Amino acid sequence: MKIVLGGICLDCRDAEELAGFYSELLGWPEVYRDGPEWIALRQGDFGISFQAEEWYEPPVWPEQPDELTKMMHFEIATDDVPAAVERATLLGAREAAPQPSGRDPNQLRVMLDPAGHPFCLCNDDA
Repeated sequence: MKIVLGGICLDCRDAEELAGFYSELLGWPEVYRDGPEWIALRQGDFGISFQAEEWYEPPVWPEQPDELTKMMHFEIATDDVPAAVERATLLGAREAAPQPSGRDPNQLRVMLDPAGHPFCLCNDDA
């Protein structure tokens, strides 16, 4: 028996917006959609899907007691963190505040995608 993680699905309010953001950021093509509510991107054997949900509320960053917190986040490797931050921002992301203390912002930056999911842009040597 073979069991393989083939992808993940992110809930959001607007699947088209979030799929477009990650497609542009990662350069991954859209490979399937079921209307505007469910869209899949794929690179090789791994994919990211986006599912629109009316009830979606973004997680709170940084985490706070009694608030909805993140349960996972992407670690996106890059050879130029500041340039990747600029690109992600142009595509609709924003820098999270505060940033992790004691970490070089040229090596790691926490970002929030258009739906509010946190993701890290980190040096690919890290």
